[in-house]
Amino acid sequence: MITLSPLRWGKPYESLDFIDVVHFDTGEPIAKIGTVGGGVVTRDLRQAEKARDALLEVPIAELIRMCGQAAELFQSADLPVGDKLQSVDDFVHQQSASTGLPEHMCRSNMQKNAFVLANMEQILRCLTRGLDLSILSRGYGDEGRGAIVSFQAQTPILGAVLPNNSPGVHTLWLPAIPLQIGLALKPGSQEPWTPYRMISAFIQAGVPAAAFALYPGGHDTGGALLAKCSRSMIFGSAQTLAQHAGNPRVQAHGPGFSKILLGDDVVDDWESFLDVMVESVVVNSGRGCINCSGIWASRHTREIAAAIAKRIGPIDVTSPQDPEAKLAAFSNPAMAEGTYAMIKQDLAEPGVTDMTAEYGDKLIVRKHCAYLRPMVLHADSPDRGVAMKEYMFPFVSVVECPQQEMLRRIGPTLIGTVITRDQKFIDAAARCVEIDRLNVGPIPTSRLNWLQPHEGNIIDFLYRSRAYQIAEVPAPLTASR
Repeated sequence: MITLSPLRWGKPYESLDFIDVVHFDTGEPIAKIGTVGGGVVTRDLRQAEKARDALLEVPIAELIRMCGQAAELFQSADLPVGDKLQSVDDFVHQQSASTGLPEHMCRSNMQKNAFVLANMEQILRCLTRGLDLSILSRGYGDEGRGAIVSFQAQTPILGAVLPNNSPGVHTLWLPAIPLQIGLALKPGSQEPWTPYRMISAFIQAGVPAAAFALYPGGHDTGGALLAKCSRSMIFGSAQTLAQHAGNPRVQAHGPGFSKILLGDDVVDDWESFLDVMVESVVVNSGRGCINCSGIWASRHTREIAAAIAKRIGPIDVTSPQDPEAKLAAFSNPAMAEGTYAMIKQDLAEPGVTDMTAEYGDKLIVRKHCAYLRPMVLHADSPDRGVAMKEYMFPFVSVVECPQQEMLRRIGPTLIGTVITRDQKFIDAAARCVEIDRLNVGPIPTSRLNWLQPHEGNIIDFLYRSRAYQIAEVPAPLTASR
């Protein structure tokens, strides 16, 4: 069994308290994680400047090269993780065992993280609109337009309270290192594997170990991280988003409520887009904020819902080693049971129909885990409560709504795929402030272009543009005798 220790600015820490990471299905311990409390985090963050100082000693171009090497190590090498040497297969088995994700999904998320590292130079070029990155390092520079530009780092480190639900979200904090910003991370108790392996890959690639801190622990640990970091990320529920709304120090990532909107000009040909809709709902077992939770159309909504249900309703529980497995387990059965209870309340509202009812039981409870099989609900109006719901498994509501009402009724939408040839509808969607990422045409909500920002530009979050003027200081006059 592997033991994972906290990392305090590159130095392993011998904890007095440990938590067990257990197998989602058997309940057997598979790892021990040493924990720290909020007091340790608070003391360490007083030294946060040292993390940035260590990174400022390495040119950004060299850090980008190290990111490429770290990508190769992360997805192919045996790496020191905790007190063991971890192979790629070890990583996949361990992550699957603790999270309930099928192993092929673990490998897919691993490749997604490695892709971002391997393409870091192009990603940063796009996020900064081609800014000379040395300007970020030096703080000012000439863009060639005859004026000095200046960007000031707002923090020496990026803090993050990391989730358990999907390893793909780790792509969001990876750019901090080539931006010469240190990392202080609280790993998820069920998914510590990605941050531990990624930081090991960074260090093996030559990134200064002093740039990294890993703080497994409880709520006080995460609370201290958020309170003491000038910039931090947190992942959670809609309540988490509300708690941190308006706080410029915290970038909160919650439910995506991602949607597909079918325009009136194409909805009669909805079958042509069935593959796009199904992929958007089921990929990665529906666990991500980028999965589609709502499909909106003005007509044919029952036929659309029935067709999706026919495709995904029969999906059943299989072994996590099955290369075709499409369902992830809930490692906490109570979460699955609570989710299903909320869906039954949704179904009690008039105008809401379970289109997957004929495909058997939806809640599968085992001794240590549970599964929810895919569900498709039809709502005859956007007034139905389920039209604004998102659940962490393959779930979608198909909502009947006139096209002219869609954009003012959809609510917050991380990714909006608008399928239409109607230029007026496209222009209106581009102006709609409820949509964060806009896809025009049949693009699954789950297919991201990593060269574009995801829920806010990390450059804008970590840096601010400011005025910077320089005038030559005259030499002092020689004192006369």
